Amino acid sequence: MVRAWHMDNDSSSDKSLPHQKIPGEYINVNDLNTSVGVKYYKLNIATIDTDGVLDQIKKQNGCHYEDEITTEKCLQNNGEMSKIFYTEHLHKDDEIRLCVDGCAYFDVRDKNDEWVRIEIVPGDLLILPSGIYHRFTLDTQNHIRLRRFFISEANWTSFNRPSDSMDCRKKYVQKLQN
Repeated sequence: MVRAWHMDNDSSSDKSLPHQKIPGEYINVNDLNTSVGVKYYKLNIATIDTDGVLDQIKKQNGCHYEDEITTEKCLQNNGEMSKIFYTEHLHKDDEIRLCVDGCAYFDVRDKNDEWVRIEIVPGDLLILPSGIYHRFTLDTQNHIRLRRFFISEANWTSFNRPSDSMDCRKKYVQKLQN
């Protein structure tokens, strides 16, 4: 089961501590969905390509493209990709990620603009809604293999904060308020 918790905003903003794993108040999966808008699925890695569950999730979310990202991609160019992933940003489309191997963290902003850290391990699939501010970092093992799913072509443009005037951000904020 996914683990998610509120982070200490003072220390979590320190870019020298991306691997921080000190849990604050834990958040259950239902609250993660209702207070942040993140959807979570636990999939069986051993049967993922044959049981049809992933295919159903991809179909429900209109995913037509996918790729895979590994630690090597995250750490290329002396860690420049990690710095980009760890910079707070949003996307116009939902971000759909499945952890195949390793461990990492997605940090997302809740409706009070506070950080929530979501730990992902093999079998965890997250759907971060379009317009949510978030960032991504590896754990201390610096090892991850993620499958990434896209609605349209695998062109994943990010928009660094502040991007509050974007339609996707406005819709996300309105949805949280309702």
